[in-house]
Amino acid sequence: MRLRSDIWVAAYLRRTAVEGAYAVLRKRGAAEAGAIYVLVDRGDGLTALFAPGPADIDGSGERRWMRAHAAEWVDAIVNEAQMTRELNIDPDLWLVEVESRDGSHWLNLLSN
Repeated sequence: MRLRSDIWVAAYLRRTAVEGAYAVLRKRGAAEAGAIYVLVDRGDGLTALFAPGPADIDGSGERRWMRAHAAEWVDAIVNEAQMTRELNIDPDLWLVEVESRDGSHWLNLLSN
């Protein structure tokens, strides 16, 4: 069973604060099952956008993430355009933005 989106986001915001990073909820989505996107900003004009991975691929219920772009880091404008497209498709999604100079994100990424 997977945590509700609102509970997961609240826990993630707390986790980033504990780790010393700054995170903000830019878009509140559907409480129970809205897709969650995490945008990590290093502060140098480069960002990484993490999209939800395939649902429950290993039966653990843990959320998995994948980069929404091929390169490790891309220009912030590229990810802002991507999020605009995603919001047009799914207005119930969540968007969390993290400022992390070293690029830490504390997400469980899918292997390539």
